[in-house]
Amino acid sequence: MNGTTALSPWLPTAPCTPGHCAAHPETARLKSVRPESVRPGRRLAGGRAHRPHGHGAADRVGSVRAAVRLTAGLCALLLGILLAPATGLLPPAGRLALVRRWLRAVVRAFGVQVRYEGTPAPPGGPLLVVANHVSWLDIPLIAAALPGRAVAKSEVRRWPVLGTLAALGGTLFIDRDGLRALPGTVHTMAGVLAAGGRVIVFPEGSTWCGRARGRFRPAAFQAALDAGSAVQPVRIAYRPTDAAAYVGDDPLGSSLWRVVSTRRLTAVVRLAEPLPAARYPDRRALAAAAQRAVASESANLPSLSVHQRSRSRPASASSARTPA
Repeated sequence: MNGTTALSPWLPTAPCTPGHCAAHPETARLKSVRPESVRPGRRLAGGRAHRPHGHGAADRVGSVRAAVRLTAGLCALLLGILLAPATGLLPPAGRLALVRRWLRAVVRAFGVQVRYEGTPAPPGGPLLVVANHVSWLDIPLIAAALPGRAVAKSEVRRWPVLGTLAALGGTLFIDRDGLRALPGTVHTMAGVLAAGGRVIVFPEGSTWCGRARGRFRPAAFQAALDAGSAVQPVRIAYRPTDAAAYVGDDPLGSSLWRVVSTRRLTAVVRLAEPLPAARYPDRRALAAAAQRAVASESANLPSLSVHQRSRSRPASASSARTPA
């Protein structure tokens, strides 16, 4: 999830920090201007007049509406946790459809508008889903289209509400503080894939702000090679970019509030063409190909206005099979 200063193959250090990358766009821009150099009525770059009070209000909703969104999102999460045992009585297809609808409802309750683009890998076989990593929102956004078992650091298990939800969803919690954890983690991932399931992993190893991004670490791709699995590259982008970023030592509560208080926060999830692992000689070549695919999708993403509405409707991913 979010970055760390630890030197580890799983948790590289990202240059993104909450103060520079995860503020509301207007607030972050004004922080870069020295207060003593700006007088009331003076125009900033771009021709906008500086206002001493209320800056960034156009990009935010009121506190009451933000509180309603936060309450609605948390209630939707808790409802899913409480009803999870009952879903075991449903057939796999019905259970999967219900989980996808629930995840879309949770994201929408937090005030996030979503658009899915592209074509997912055909159902019925193992799949390693790899994506760039910006926010805690990335996991429900991907799982709503390509449900699978996510790989997350062990600290996530201790998060209130979200940690319980991750555990119920079959998250593979790993200790990523050293090289000794790598072989066991790759073996576990390969086992899930070999059984016909899906695994969701963020190969950058840390969250990035959405402008900068990290290199795809090749270790996870060995699991796809060992299991003969296809790799589905996914690109996630948010508009406004800063609002969803969960980076550095940003507290989860602060990130939640930033999301619910942002006006028309939009997520675009683009599914690139799946990559057959057998076509690549080793994990480094496969990781590089997946990173190029994600970067290419990034270049093709539309430049969204924060006032543009997007539908929360996935592509044909609704036919995806139940993960192992």
